[in-house]
Amino acid sequence: MSNSLAAPVPPNPYLVLGAAIVLPASGHVILGVPVRGLQFLFFMVILAWVTAKIAPPDASFVGRHAGGFLIYALSILDAYRIGRIRTAKWVHNAQRANDGAQSGIETHT
Repeated sequence: MSNSLAAPVPPNPYLVLGAAIVLPASGHVILGVPVRGLQFLFFMVILAWVTAKIAPPDASFVGRHAGGFLIYALSILDAYRIGRIRTAKWVHNAQRANDGAQSGIETHT
């Protein structure tokens, strides 16, 4: 099996996590699913707007925009989860390919 057929190395899940924390939807962009990131951004803005309209006037900034912060937290978790799953699959497939290559070499020699 040649290296050209091997799957590319997925981005580091911690890089994805850090990017998602710093800038919403950037973790999804790094993972190659920007539409999913835009969906999270859309619902983040909508729910922040809704909670700002229904929150009491004496609520804090976080309290007035709690819906947006909830979706923001979910988007961080989602981006990290996707990154971890892709990395685990890549490691598993690489180990299987390595085991198959070793067993193939042993049977031919």
